[in-house]
Amino acid sequence: MPSNEIFKALSDPTRREILSLLGRGEMSAGNLAEKFDMTKPSMSHHFSVLKDADLIASRREGQQIIYSLNTTVVQDMLAWLMDFFNSDRKRRKKS
Repeated sequence: MPSNEIFKALSDPTRREILSLLGRGEMSAGNLAEKFDMTKPSMSHHFSVLKDADLIASRREGQQIIYSLNTTVVQDMLAWLMDFFNSDRKRRKKS
C-alpha cells in the first residue's frame, strides 16, 4: 500500500507538524505558514510533497488555498502500518 512518496512526506518533521495541524481541521496556506519560520517557497515545497503523497487535499476559496487532511489515505497508511507490525511481531514469536 504505502508508496515512496508517503515515506518521503512523513520523513520530514515540518511535514509531520503540518499533518498534525490539519488533523484538527482545515487551514489556509497562510494560517499554516504562520506556524513556521520559513519562506513561502519552502512552505510551498512542503505542501507539494504532501499533495504528491496524497496526504493532503487543497481547494481554492477566492484568493486563499485551503488545505485539509486526506483522511482516507492516512487511515489506509495507519492500517498498513498496524498490519506490518503485527505480522512482524508474529514472525518474531515463531522464531
